[in-house]
Amino acid sequence: MKALTVKEPWASLIINGYKKYEFRSWKTNYRGKILIHSGKSIEKRNLDLYKDYNLDYSFGYIIGEVEIVDCILVDDKIQEKLLRDNKLVYGRNSHVGLYAWKFDNIVKYKDSDKLKVNGKLGLWNYNDREYKDERIN
Repeated sequence: MKALTVKEPWASLIINGYKKYEFRSWKTNYRGKILIHSGKSIEKRNLDLYKDYNLDYSFGYIIGEVEIVDCILVDDKIQEKLLRDNKLVYGRNSHVGLYAWKFDNIVKYKDSDKLKVNGKLGLWNYNDREYKDERIN
C-alpha cells in the first residue's frame, strides 16, 4: 500500500480531519487509499497554533489512512477557498503554485493499531512483510 510521511503537527491535523489537503511541489496521478505516516520531526513553531485542537502527536508511526481523491494546482482562487475553509490550518503561508492533494475517507487508527516504521520521501510503498510488527502497547 502507498504511504506518505508528513511532519507533525500536519500529520495529526490530517488524520483528525482538520486538514483535508496536503501540499507538495509535485503532482501525483495516484488516486486511492494511502497510509499517513507521522514523521520523526515536528515543526515546533506551529504547535501553539493548534493547541485548542487537543492533538495527540505520534512520531515515526503510521497513524491512519486517507484516500487521495484529487490533485489540484493551487491558484489564487483555490487559495481563497482554502482560507475560507480553515484560515488557521491553511493561512500560515500561501500555497499558490503548489499541488493540493485532496483527502477524503479519513480513518484514524487507535493507538493499538499504529505501526512504528521509518518513513521515506515522496509517496512510498509500505509492505507489512518488510517491517517488524511494532505496535504501540
